[in-house]
Amino acid sequence: MSRFRHLISIDDLSKDDIEHILKKTDDFLEAAMGRERPRILEGRILVNLFFEPSTRTRMSFESAMKRLGGEVINLGSVEASSVAKGESLADTVRVVSGYGDCIVIRHYREGSARFASMVSEVPVINAGDGAGQHPTQTLLDLYTIRKEVGLRGLKIALVGDLKYSRTVHSLIKALTHFKAEILLVSPEALRLPEELRENGRFAECSLDYAVENADVLYVTRIQKERFPDEDEYRKVAGSYRITARMVRDSDVLIMHPLPRVDEIAYDVDSLPNAIYFRQAFYGVPVRMAILSEVML
Repeated sequence: MSRFRHLISIDDLSKDDIEHILKKTDDFLEAAMGRERPRILEGRILVNLFFEPSTRTRMSFESAMKRLGGEVINLGSVEASSVAKGESLADTVRVVSGYGDCIVIRHYREGSARFASMVSEVPVINAGDGAGQHPTQTLLDLYTIRKEVGLRGLKIALVGDLKYSRTVHSLIKALTHFKAEILLVSPEALRLPEELRENGRFAECSLDYAVENADVLYVTRIQKERFPDEDEYRKVAGSYRITARMVRDSDVLIMHPLPRVDEIAYDVDSLPNAIYFRQAFYGVPVRMAILSEVML
């Protein structure tokens, strides 16, 4: 029996729920690489409703569903859908919930996934709602950390956009379950909001200090699309850049939710502590575990 019907916010999951999903992910690693072929979702249909651009999240959900024997239908271009005619989100969700067995939604408005879950006839998974949350990204980030270095006694540095990054916001909430020490590295204009500092162990520091002292360096893109004023974006763009020279002699693991722009130099890619592409792959087995959880 499923532990939850929808996955909207990391706040909805207890520590036991999170650990359950991470352990379940181990069971799907071989299948995610095509070495096993479970058909547990054969005959089921996943509906992808993406109102914002996506590569990894959308395609990894498609891969996960197909690896489990199911099928996927996509909204496609928003401009070519009834949304362009003025159809409300509620009507869109009500309609497509009759076309499949689960909806994955990404939307530019915070709170949209929660709203969708209230009107949908089938489970809803939040794939990112504005500057709100991105719980499946958080689960794959946690799985990556657990797999590579372990979650116990973790010291993690969050670098870049800590104000608008939904991946950071969700990850912080989850890390408090594991009593992680969190180092904050950001421009003044992109500091972590005060309401997210209520629980947990936080310390602001320089990038050099983070490289020397953290177990994990979680780098984020400064998101131009989240800024209400483009001039404000220009003031902080390019604030931090990780190069091979900076981290070559360090044991710190380098993660990034991707896509990157210029915050991690390409010469970092070949270093053994650069694990962001492996992190992206882990999105497939994690989402297989999530889909199996809400659809069975």
